Amino acid sequence: MNLVVSSAPHIRSPRTTKHIMLDVLIALLPAAVAGVVYFGWVAFVTILLAMFTAALTEFCWYIVEHKIWRSGKETVTAFFRQFDHTSLVTGLLLALVCPASLEALYMPVLGAVFAVAVVKMLFGGTGKNIVNPAIAGRIFLFISFTAMVTYPDANFGPLLSYADGALTTGATQLGNFLNGTAMISDLDLFLGTGVAGCIGETCKLALLVGYLYLCVRGVIKWYLPLLYIVVCGLFAVCLEGFDFTMFLPSILSGGLFLGAIFMATDYVTSPKSKLGNIIYFIALGLLTAGLRKATGIEVVSFCILLMNFLVFLIDLAIRPRPFGYVRQKKAKEAKK
Repeated sequence: MNLVVSSAPHIRSPRTTKHIMLDVLIALLPAAVAGVVYFGWVAFVTILLAMFTAALTEFCWYIVEHKIWRSGKETVTAFFRQFDHTSLVTGLLLALVCPASLEALYMPVLGAVFAVAVVKMLFGGTGKNIVNPAIAGRIFLFISFTAMVTYPDANFGPLLSYADGALTTGATQLGNFLNGTAMISDLDLFLGTGVAGCIGETCKLALLVGYLYLCVRGVIKWYLPLLYIVVCGLFAVCLEGFDFTMFLPSILSGGLFLGAIFMATDYVTSPKSKLGNIIYFIALGLLTAGLRKATGIEVVSFCILLMNFLVFLIDLAIRPRPFGYVRQKKAKEAKK
């Protein structure tokens, strides 16, 4: 008889990491399609490059780690058997937080290699990374290349060509909002029409479609992204002298929706307890609004990265209840 030892809780479920990651990929499709429609074929190439490079990086790491030169066919077969699509999610997320830049197609490649090799695989692979790989990859690109802060204007229409001059670069609407310059309408911010920004952050409608899909599928808790977004908007209102007309522009500008729905909710880099998650997302909202006001730039990625490092402290302070746990007081009352 073979004795198999595994960590608790010992619950079997048909839902695997692969299934969850497929749900996340499906949820990201509306934002990816909107990005291609708004920014043209360069956005499509950026997405393909990031996803392909991320998967290839994991493959190369795996075959070297498992010494493919000893048993080549078996190693390759084992890789595809255990492949859980997390690197594809990382690549797609990374592409969506990059600008559609024809002159900087090297960025999704370098960012994907850094995110998967350094942030994920170096720490042991899926479930062992300390911070969100896509977030770390974006910050790596942001501090390394000036092309990360040059954004094309989105256009609502058919696929566009860079040769026709339809796309122009400029400051993001969040930058305009924080600097007190003219803003476009809230409807344009929501739909992403004419908004300069990254591929996946412009169309909030597409992001909300993905959010609803994840909620229906039970992948994320519906209230956590909302908590982040609402707290950020309300604190921004407070910082603007309680001017409630600033609520919608503050939450619809920048990458708040994308970060709140798809990055801050990462299972691995968020707290394990319900109360811990509530504290985590409230802190994210306060930190994002405060640092936006203080720096005048988009800081969602930096805030999520910072809170990722603090998750272990939250988990130490608020320990999740063990499966089947019953309070001693209730247990004694039940015996009486």
